[in-house]
Amino acid sequence: MPHPHNVFNFVAILGAGAMGKGIAQLIVQAGVKVVIYDTNPQALESAKTSITQQWERMLEKNRITPEDLKAYASRLTLAAQLEDLRECDLVIEAIVENLTVKAQVFKSLESILKPECLLTSNTSSLSITAISSALNNPKRLLGLHFFNPVMLMKVVEVIRGLHSRAEDSARLTEFVKQLGHTPVLAQDTPGFIVNHASRGYSSESLRIAQESIAEFAQIDLILRDQAGFKLGPFELLDLTALDVSHPVMEAIYHQYYEEPRYRPSYITAQRLAGGLLGKKVGQGFYTYTDGVKQQAPDIHGPLIDREDLPSVWVSSKAARRAELYALFKDLELQIETTAAPSAQALCWVAPLGLDVTTACVLEGLDPSRTVGIDMLFAPSQTRRWVMATNPALRADMKQAGESMLRLDSKAVSVIKDSAGFVTQRVLACLINICCDMCQQGICSPTDLDLAATLGLGYPSGPLSMGDALGGQNILEILFNMQTVYADPRYRASPWLRRRAAMGLSLLHMEA
Repeated sequence: MPHPHNVFNFVAILGAGAMGKGIAQLIVQAGVKVVIYDTNPQALESAKTSITQQWERMLEKNRITPEDLKAYASRLTLAAQLEDLRECDLVIEAIVENLTVKAQVFKSLESILKPECLLTSNTSSLSITAISSALNNPKRLLGLHFFNPVMLMKVVEVIRGLHSRAEDSARLTEFVKQLGHTPVLAQDTPGFIVNHASRGYSSESLRIAQESIAEFAQIDLILRDQAGFKLGPFELLDLTALDVSHPVMEAIYHQYYEEPRYRPSYITAQRLAGGLLGKKVGQGFYTYTDGVKQQAPDIHGPLIDREDLPSVWVSSKAARRAELYALFKDLELQIETTAAPSAQALCWVAPLGLDVTTACVLEGLDPSRTVGIDMLFAPSQTRRWVMATNPALRADMKQAGESMLRLDSKAVSVIKDSAGFVTQRVLACLINICCDMCQQGICSPTDLDLAATLGLGYPSGPLSMGDALGGQNILEILFNMQTVYADPRYRASPWLRRRAAMGLSLLHMEA
């Protein structure tokens, strides 16, 4: 018998693919009767066999009892005709990602199902309002977006279309909680929450690679070691596969009418055309042998002995200047404390959002012996130093700068000149886009951070990340990047600008 407190007692899943199977298994295990519908009888039988095998493995590992398995099996049925769904309380559609096909299926169902039956789509990128436009009663359709693998990915987006009712989204929110997952409420906008919030991470990393600032693997290492991401952007693109991720990049860009913040890169378009899709084909941004990523070692140039290193001079405008001084003191380097550097010193700048070239010009420094270091994070918070060169830098000074940092226990990456290095650029764009999602009212700040941590595996929510780094610092990075590049993609969201100006948390909502 269904659980007496179930929000829905009989749920239909449209589609017997990977998502449909995962959603069906989750709901059955929560005590709800489920029927899977598919036009392909073989797919239906395969889905039931696959789900049953999952339960049998759980039984072997003593995660469920024989009685559990029997109860699960009794709650799972198959349907080859839409008429078999007549008594359902909730429909979750998980078929091909095609607006016309989805709309037609829902239109066919509308006359079959009970008037009170709620309709939902598991679409990841299509408009709920557009899908519902085919219905006589568009109010009964909402989005219910699960993530793959369903059993492990604990976040579910509940999406309200233009005509959706608040009481229905509340029922779906309670249903998701009943399943043991975390609901987040989103408005019907391109990418919803998770796919929208991740735009800055991938698109700005591609822009950095496009400018030849750093190699793909370098960018991944920097963002993992400096910012704490589990996967670098190119590792992630290889995992999701470019035949999935690149069309999403283009779709969100065009659905937002060519908003510069979401501008895709020719790199992924070219690699998609060339078949370098990622891990599933053995070749993407990395090469995979038997599914294992092959990564070249973290290389560095020839080092200079400590006694042959020049003295160091630190810019008065350097971010975390005192901590940079402390680092050089701990490394037992010769430090100049004069207002201007000597003719032999290696000059260190640590700007927020500017490149080394601009810092040299603004401070009147000799670019042939000036390098940059990213000090966005405190030394205790990062596992990697990132040093930026500039076009006029002498080879011996580049070698000296890297040699100095190699005296520390952390890894070192040397990149070409870039406004905002790597980490500053990516985090500022990521946080800024998420701020603007709140400004647009797409979701609440709390739901955004929840969705990003659970759905994207980020080390913390983007807004919490912005608070930890300082809203004013993120604002400064964006302002300086826009100054250097004159590109509106770096313009600050009003949400960020106002909260940073007043010293408010980026999670702060108006009364």
